[in-house]
Amino acid sequence: MIEIYLFVNPLGAICLSSEKRLLNFVQTSEQKIQFRLMPLVNMQTITDVMKRYNIPKHDIEARNKLFENTYAAALDAKALQLQGKKKARKFLMQMQEEVACKKKEYTQELVLSLVEAVGGDLEMFEEDRRSDLVKTLFQEDQNTAREMGITTHPSAVVYNYACERDYGVLLEGEEALADIPRLCQVDKENYQIFHIDGYLQRKNERRISHDSKHLKLM
Repeated sequence: MIEIYLFVNPLGAICLSSEKRLLNFVQTSEQKIQFRLMPLVNMQTITDVMKRYNIPKHDIEARNKLFENTYAAALDAKALQLQGKKKARKFLMQMQEEVACKKKEYTQELVLSLVEAVGGDLEMFEEDRRSDLVKTLFQEDQNTAREMGITTHPSAVVYNYACERDYGVLLEGEEALADIPRLCQVDKENYQIFHIDGYLQRKNERRISHDSKHLKLM
């Protein structure tokens, strides 16, 4: 079995592109793959987004608005996840499309329209969105990211148990994610390659220790 964690900006266009490619791979692969899409929001990722869009780092108002919207979008996705992982994933990707690609403003009206568009229960969503449970679930994701050493998005962690590796592989950045299909192979050549010392020493790819408490995909 293979497990993939993908950490993303819930309002990011680059992350949306990575999600589409990875989902296509997961859905067409002959391997059994468990996939988890996890919003990542912290001050470092907000700073990275500001740099990407040439927003002055000392613009406190812009920083606060970006953080508030990104954090809110992450909680929206976690709330809808209580109605199903696929609905939440579809909602998140549509939110990224509307805000990051079409440049629409993040608003409550947009959120509710997308919840309806993906077949969510509005009343249940609004109740869950106000709950402490959603904030707890979000924080658990951030804790997992911190324990795995995630510092940027998009980043992915891949566990391929068929190759008997006692570690996961962390890939940072859109370019590095292109190695995911190879990491999921189970042929003899792949098995040997990823046991060679130094192979994962190149930029943006490294081993991370195996921790069973991470392996609880929702």
